[in-house]
Parts: sequence; C-alpha cells; structure tokens
Amino acid sequence: MPIKYLMDENLEPIYQIQLRRQEPNLVVWAIGDPNAPPKGTLDPEILLWCEKYNFVLVTNNRSSMPVHLTDHLAQGYHIPGIFQLNPNM
Repeated sequence: MPIKYLMDENLEPIYQIQLRRQEPNLVVWAIGDPNAPPKGTLDPEILLWCEKYNFVLVTNNRSSMPVHLTDHLAQGYHIPGIFQLNPNM
C-alpha cells in the first residue's frame, strides 16, 4: 500500500509542489484540496481523518498538535504517522 501524505493547511504550498515534482507518483494532498478535510478543520478531526483514510500528516504545528495526538492515542485511536517539520525550514 503506498504511503499517502496530508499537508497541514499552515504549510507553504511549495512543500506539496516539490514532493510531487520529485516523485510524481506520491499521493500528496493538502487540507483544503478536493476530498481532503476543508480548511479550518480542527486538529482532532484531522487526526481522525488521517486514521480513517490512512494518511501520514505533515505539519509544522508544534504547539497544539502534540497535545491532540496524545489525546487521540489515549482514546485508543492510532494514526499512520506524523512528520513535524522544523519551523525554520
């Protein structure tokens, strides 16, 4: 099964563009894209969506996302993965 990536809405679009340019067969969606969660979706809902559709979340949210992930896991849920980008990138 291919790895699928969901880019957080606060990431610059260049990340999605460059990933697709380097590897055109990658599935790389961004929040707000068709079939992805709409912009403004709350973090807990994004985690549930990623779990349901088997997407790895790519984010630079180092403040609230770790808290939501802890809650998500404590409730017995899981997520395929999260990449937290360095905010200085």
